[in-house]
Amino acid sequence: MSYIPVSPPKKGFIGFIEKGGNALPHPAILFAAFALITLVVSGIGSWLGWSGMHPGTGERVEVVNLLSREGLHRVLLEMIDSYTGFAPLGIVMVALLGIGVAESSGLITTGVKALLVKAPRNIITLMVVFTGVLSNMASDIGYILIIPLAGTIFHSLGRHPIAGMAAAFAGVSGGFSANLLIGTIDPLLAGLSTEAANIIDPDYYVMPTANYYFMAVSTFLITFLGAWVTNRWVEPNLGKYRGDVTPEEIVPLTIAERKGLRYTGIAALAWGVIILAGILPENGLLRGADGTILHSPLLKGFIAFLFLSASSLGIVYGYTVGTFRKSGDVIEGMSSSFNSLVSFLVLVFFAAQFVAWFQWSNLGVLLAINGADLLRSLNIGLIPLVIIFVIFSGFINLFMGSASAKWAIMGPIFIPIFMLLGYSPELSQAVYRVGDSVTNIISPMMSFFALIIVFFQKYQKNAGFGTIMANMLPYSLAFFVGWVLLLMLWIILKLPLGPESPLYYLPS
Repeated sequence: MSYIPVSPPKKGFIGFIEKGGNALPHPAILFAAFALITLVVSGIGSWLGWSGMHPGTGERVEVVNLLSREGLHRVLLEMIDSYTGFAPLGIVMVALLGIGVAESSGLITTGVKALLVKAPRNIITLMVVFTGVLSNMASDIGYILIIPLAGTIFHSLGRHPIAGMAAAFAGVSGGFSANLLIGTIDPLLAGLSTEAANIIDPDYYVMPTANYYFMAVSTFLITFLGAWVTNRWVEPNLGKYRGDVTPEEIVPLTIAERKGLRYTGIAALAWGVIILAGILPENGLLRGADGTILHSPLLKGFIAFLFLSASSLGIVYGYTVGTFRKSGDVIEGMSSSFNSLVSFLVLVFFAAQFVAWFQWSNLGVLLAINGADLLRSLNIGLIPLVIIFVIFSGFINLFMGSASAKWAIMGPIFIPIFMLLGYSPELSQAVYRVGDSVTNIISPMMSFFALIIVFFQKYQKNAGFGTIMANMLPYSLAFFVGWVLLLMLWIILKLPLGPESPLYYLPS
């Protein structure tokens, strides 16, 4: 009789978290419910005469009744525009077109394998975590490729394979927001932040590069913390692997793959030359209308550059190694990237209605005004506020897995509060991203959690939820402490979070 691995029952606080999270309906249903609640509350608020004084304009703000004749007309007439005009929608779709070409060509998979297979043994843990962090630019490939590959590499080196997978999981999921490159999550969150910031300032725009400086530095922080926890805590705790799985041979890159990477590197260099030629001269074509780099289309139109560069590099690699043989293969690669968008398109429809109705009703502004007044009266300061928000975001992440779905709910509430306290939307977004990342690796609501258990069961048949928790909790705690300290240092030094992304908000 074959052994069927069964996860142990979850008890106590962990069991409560999983049960509570599983009881939640689909995020699309949640947004639909929030939108309907907004309609009802707008009617109640208007009837009760809720109002407040806008600190930026000095004007009196009142609740707009969306259940009135005028309100219902607006809801019906602008429903389609609210959907198609929702900032993250077009951004994500265009970004995925380019990344889809790079992914379907095999470029991303080969690049990741090259990073790990060629890594010296004495820094293999660092490279596993580092590669996991970088994989976030390519959506879910880190979960599917890097985590099992890390187990294989550790096993072949005589180390515990679960320690390798834990290190990779920590980089991929715990370091979800960190990266040296801009990934799909950056423009997605920036679009949501823009929508939320427009509640207070209709002209405010959050760039996809809003948190780039902070997240680039965070990449190295997470890499070193992840390697330290693996080497000092997780692997010693696991001991020597005594399972019956035979170590697998690590297959080096083929001649075609090496040739593909070489040609792709030449193409990437060409892109670098084009960009430098466009921004270095004072009258460069890629500089902004005011002649500066910060207002250039390179930054504000970064998604267009991401699409053009990722797709062109993918085409070069694909035709070199033979994964692309005709033009239709490239289009098929773009199409395949949209397979994962189907549920997103449904989710965004309801999210867009909720955000739009919440904004039209003025409930967001009034909630921000009252919330800002409360926080101002507490006078707790920016650093305690940041710590509280990180903890709150991490806690919510235990019950709801999607980073964008949570931010679509939390952004319209917390960004206006931060803005009215004088802190930028970019800072609110960065703080949220830290809190959302540190509990990813211990959240049963994380969409790939079940897959991670299956990976672990390859080497430990009775591995279950408790196995994941026991191995990943040290990473979660270390990332929380390290990232909060980095945030505090960033605030003390008053460093920008990204290009033209200050810590503080000054109304124009």
